[in-house]
Amino acid sequence: MAPYWKKSSSMNLKLQVFKTDYVGDYCHYSQGRHIRFAVVDLDRSEKYPANYICLLPMDLRPCCKPQNKFSKLFGEDSLKLAKRLLTKALETEGESNVKTEIERRLSLLEPKPTVQVRCRVCGNSFESIRSGRFKHRICQDCKQKRV
Repeated sequence: MAPYWKKSSSMNLKLQVFKTDYVGDYCHYSQGRHIRFAVVDLDRSEKYPANYICLLPMDLRPCCKPQNKFSKLFGEDSLKLAKRLLTKALETEGESNVKTEIERRLSLLEPKPTVQVRCRVCGNSFESIRSGRFKHRICQDCKQKRV
């Protein structure tokens, strides 16, 4: 029997916000309020535990193998679905700290722009690749000429 999310093409999905306070002496870096987002299906039930599907992950990489339940469930549409859910939650949310968290998550989902660097030898622009600690400032053509 196939799971319910594979049967129905249109689900009424929404984000449920959970705020958790972490206070403890053993790890100082995680103290404070953490905000999590659960993906719920409002067609299944109105109350939280019955309509839970999965948690919205922080990182969605479309190029890699799916590492989290959200990507496994929604496949190639997971990035578009996450953006749609977050923008819908941003419009309806009233608390400022939750809004800043949603905006931070939306910025994490945006692709990073490629940075063009000028070659120190010939002056042509190229995309710098980081290898080790430093970025290369010489293009591949100039490197091959040196060797």
